[in-house]
Amino acid sequence: MQVTETLNEGLKRKLSVVIPRTDLSARLDARLDELKGTANIKGFRPGKVPVAHLKKMYGRSAMSEVLSDAINATVSKTLDERSERAATQPKVDLPDDQGTINKVLDGEADLNFEVSYEVLPPVAVMDLKTIKIDKPVVELDEKDVDTEVNRVFAQQRGYEDKGDGAVVENGDRLGLSFKGSIDGEAFAGGSADHAHLTVGSGEFIPGFEEQLVGMKKGETRTIKVTFPKDYAQENLAGKDADFEVTILHADAPKAGELDDEFAKTLGLDSVAALRDAVKDQMRAALDSMGRQAVKRQILDALDDGHKFDVPEQLVEAEFNTIWQRVVHEVEHHGRSFEDEGTTEDAAKEQYRRIAERRVRLGLVVAEIGNQNKVEVTEEEHQQALIAEVRRFQGQEQQVYDYYRKNPQALAALRAPVFENKVVDFVSELAEKSDKPMTRAELSKLIASDEDEVPEEHHH
Repeated sequence: MQVTETLNEGLKRKLSVVIPRTDLSARLDARLDELKGTANIKGFRPGKVPVAHLKKMYGRSAMSEVLSDAINATVSKTLDERSERAATQPKVDLPDDQGTINKVLDGEADLNFEVSYEVLPPVAVMDLKTIKIDKPVVELDEKDVDTEVNRVFAQQRGYEDKGDGAVVENGDRLGLSFKGSIDGEAFAGGSADHAHLTVGSGEFIPGFEEQLVGMKKGETRTIKVTFPKDYAQENLAGKDADFEVTILHADAPKAGELDDEFAKTLGLDSVAALRDAVKDQMRAALDSMGRQAVKRQILDALDDGHKFDVPEQLVEAEFNTIWQRVVHEVEHHGRSFEDEGTTEDAAKEQYRRIAERRVRLGLVVAEIGNQNKVEVTEEEHQQALIAEVRRFQGQEQQVYDYYRKNPQALAALRAPVFENKVVDFVSELAEKSDKPMTRAELSKLIASDEDEVPEEHHH
């Protein structure tokens, strides 16, 4: 076997390989010898077929099998000897000329072929103890708890349609359509055909809900608001906007009291117990958001601390996966990139950067995990599967069957578990300091994730 390197540029490699015909003949003879024991040919007893006769009958088809095995074994051995790991399956280019291939198949010529691949770059892990993290600390505001308890109360006691003569009051649940504009121009995410809103919940921009009070069902009114200066979408922050709003329907909360009797309908002993249950839920949500904020800081620090070229093929594959989802989301909602305040080219550039960051972080996370023996247990893998199945209420069986029939998809569920375990490992080593903040500030922090891409839907 002869190997000549013809390209070594960045992470790209190209090799010219020659497997001598003598080597191929020896492999063919070994293959025919295997066949000899199993071949069932008329006129010959099993195991007694002469090799020359087998060569005549099976020579070419056996040789094509031998070539395939020889190429795979040679490529694998060559990479081992070069101490290189290919980022994706190496590409093998055989001679184009059929006459040359025929000579190889007939055992009359050496096999020449080319192998192209990108290598995985070596990753020198930064000193993880130098990472600094602000750990969000949020005190639960009793007013927030009151709001949430009242929301649960309103939700659980239900609503009833106020009818055609409905006039909007605080606490009503509305169906409404709206079109938002700034300086007469529509903006991304500023319109809806049928949105739902509970008046007084504070879900919409400050000043929006108050102006709905007194409107009638079917009425259209222009509402003027100003986006908060710290609004998550920077292009809207501090801007004055007009919303043309139409009330489609209005539902009033059913009569009832927030008392112990109501709490008992939810399986709790008292309003105090309901309040404690709501507090526990809110704390769990805050803990989860806090972990998300810490994870983001760690991944940002790892991204900043590791600068190296990543294999183009991996970036391209990651980008294609993301882009398919982005296009699906845009088309699914009947929108265009211009509606979202961007262009297709600008969006592609943004998501290509995200793809490159993800690939680099994937290599860094894998290296930290490997060096520190971080592993996903079978139990953790099963828990990830159960959590994924539970996300699709009413379709649990189909989702479970999908993963059972797709080992690759099942294996992919390990990746986020592994990443979280590595993040936890890094978090233990990093320098942490508590950072007090409000619930709203933490929500805003989470909402500003630049790496957000639409979720994958498996079915």
